[in-house]
Amino acid sequence: MKSRLILASGSPRRKELLEQIGAEFEILPAKGEEVITSTIPEQVVMELSAQKAEEVAGHYEEESEIVILGADTVVAYENKILGKPKDEADAVRMLQMLSGNTHSVFTGVTLIIKRNGKSEKQSFFAETKVTMYQMTEQQIQAYVATGEPMDKAGAYGIQGKCAIYIEKITGDYNNVVGLPVALVYQNLVKSGIEIL
Repeated sequence: MKSRLILASGSPRRKELLEQIGAEFEILPAKGEEVITSTIPEQVVMELSAQKAEEVAGHYEEESEIVILGADTVVAYENKILGKPKDEADAVRMLQMLSGNTHSVFTGVTLIIKRNGKSEKQSFFAETKVTMYQMTEQQIQAYVATGEPMDKAGAYGIQGKCAIYIEKITGDYNNVVGLPVALVYQNLVKSGIEIL
């Protein structure tokens, strides 16, 4: 039997990735304040994904069979986390840092599985290494001017206009977009949960 799946994120990219695999799900984005107690990228994304999943799970106290999926993605260069740019100058700064270098993209996922009167929580993360071609100052300015980097961790979208500056990736492409759907699915299957 298919489990009811709730995505605790308003990310259009996560929504697209779940639709792409044929999952049926509802969306209830977490709205709470994000609290970070670590500076280690993989711990930060698991912490934030757990906060999102737990907040949304609170809305479904009465449900007996449900899966809540929380996720958070960060870009890290030399172990320094790059979030979403504050403004265009910040986006330029981030792209200058990433240009010609290899960085990591971490997505933390938390699954809260409620069934048979019990609640189980799993948190895990995926890391993908991304190498970018060298970008000229003009290319960086032109890309920032498109507005695309402004709502994205690390100030770029691999599935958008920035694709022309991606030299290679090692790991799961979908993880860079915002959700390692294969890993999520495999973990759900191991727990006996069917979402397709």
